[in-house]
Amino acid sequence: MAVDIQPACLGLYCGKTLLFKNGSTEIYGECGVCPRGQRTNAQKYCQPCTESPELYDWLYLGFMAMLPLVLHWFFIEWYSGKKSSSALFQHITALFECSMAAIITLLVSDPVGVLYIRSCRVLMLSDWYTMLYNPSPDYVTTVHCTHEAVYPL
Repeated sequence: MAVDIQPACLGLYCGKTLLFKNGSTEIYGECGVCPRGQRTNAQKYCQPCTESPELYDWLYLGFMAMLPLVLHWFFIEWYSGKKSSSALFQHITALFECSMAAIITLLVSDPVGVLYIRSCRVLMLSDWYTMLYNPSPDYVTTVHCTHEAVYPL
């Protein structure tokens, strides 16, 4: 029985992407950056994010969704001058625009067509700063494996 032993991937965030799966046979590609919505496991294979966001994740995503709306409303008030009848209509239009943008973003994101968010949990502080952990095997060339380890945050 021949065993194909391949060296482990370098760095914390480099992984091998699944290319083909047929029953119990799995074929993985070269080491590199994991696709969007995936992160490396302990064996350095890219695995899809399947968890649901935690409370603080929801608070952060809610803040990021509300920020454009608050900025819209601020600049509507800033440039409307005196209280005008069109300002109320502009506020309602901005609310509609931001709400539709959030819903459409959720519908076109993976999983497509479902109002559901998959998330990768934060495991280490370095998960927020993956660009600082790209390996340099010969101290000259850098292997770029930067990706969203804390997807979708």
